[in-house]
Amino acid sequence: MRIFPLKNTRLFFIVLCLLSCLVIPVLSFALDPKEIVIVANGQEREGVKLAKYYMEKRKIPPANLLIIQTAVNEGIERYFYDDEIAEPVRDFLEDKPEVSCLLLFYGMPLRINGKVPVADNPALKQSHGERRQKDPVASVDSELSVVRIEDPPVADWIANPWFLQFQQQKVAYEKGQVLMVARLDGPDIATVKRLIDDSLVIEKQGLSGTAYFDARWSQPADETHLQGYGLYDNAIHLAAQVTEKVFPVVLNEVAALFQPGDAPDAALYCGWYSLARYQDAFDWKQGAIAYHIASAECTTLKKEGSQVWCKRLLEDGVAATIGPVGEPYVQAFPFPQIFFGLLLDGDFTLVEAYSLSLPFVSWKMVLIGDPLYQPFRQRGVLP
Repeated sequence: MRIFPLKNTRLFFIVLCLLSCLVIPVLSFALDPKEIVIVANGQEREGVKLAKYYMEKRKIPPANLLIIQTAVNEGIERYFYDDEIAEPVRDFLEDKPEVSCLLLFYGMPLRINGKVPVADNPALKQSHGERRQKDPVASVDSELSVVRIEDPPVADWIANPWFLQFQQQKVAYEKGQVLMVARLDGPDIATVKRLIDDSLVIEKQGLSGTAYFDARWSQPADETHLQGYGLYDNAIHLAAQVTEKVFPVVLNEVAALFQPGDAPDAALYCGWYSLARYQDAFDWKQGAIAYHIASAECTTLKKEGSQVWCKRLLEDGVAATIGPVGEPYVQAFPFPQIFFGLLLDGDFTLVEAYSLSLPFVSWKMVLIGDPLYQPFRQRGVLP
């Protein structure tokens, strides 16, 4: 385990760009509350009530509230998703071109169920071969990010045009067609209210504590041809290097995860790999942001006794987390060096940092937290 000393420098953002192989200038979206549409389920009265509480606190116009009617279940079949969620959202956005972000509230379904075999889709058969059966189980959130696109494919991911490393490449869709999406959700209504309140409190005073990064191996000397697991393990090392420029960092670079008592004052975390087995090693600071890279850490936020990381992180006190509703493949996770680097910049909101670091949409990933949360807004990291 390595502990990085805190360095007083404002060059970390340049380091971020170099480490991520980015050559384009990065500017904040400057997300405004007027650009957010709130989506709540009318069948969950407490969720609607909490949505209005959030709108009042964040000064989101009352006209930006959409209340739909669907079952209060974590899973939904695709035909119900199309009729009860996607269609009303699409209609609501038709005369709102300024909207760039959706925020789903407690009571909204989490995942879309169903499978389409490769044999039924010639395009997928050609790209993935006979052996691979594509699974279109998707997060409701990620599917809604492409709700403005007419007839998007339902059985594979879509390259996210906002992802920094795709911004100099030709991808199928343009930025204006893809929405940023977050949700305020959790095991119970009290937890969700805490997410809102913690974010508002910490924005005023700034997030402090220690960042913990949990890699599995030492950083390789040659990063040129890294792929798959090696690429993402290295990304955790790079996230530690970016973060330690402005924040205390502890990096674990052995296969064993952080153990109970290893992580006091935890403010930031990214690590892997413990599938659906939360490791209670952390003493979380108010406003903490954390995610674990594993295949199914957001399959449920409510099932009693579940040890998936998203649910347990929320129960233990974090303010924001990220996870997939099924097998996303490792290359679909947000790149931690980009995500944490942009957060530490101070000018980017939570949902902006997520959107810029996320490779694919119309897929599995979920961001849980206040999209407007800026935990380092008061830090003034960059001049």
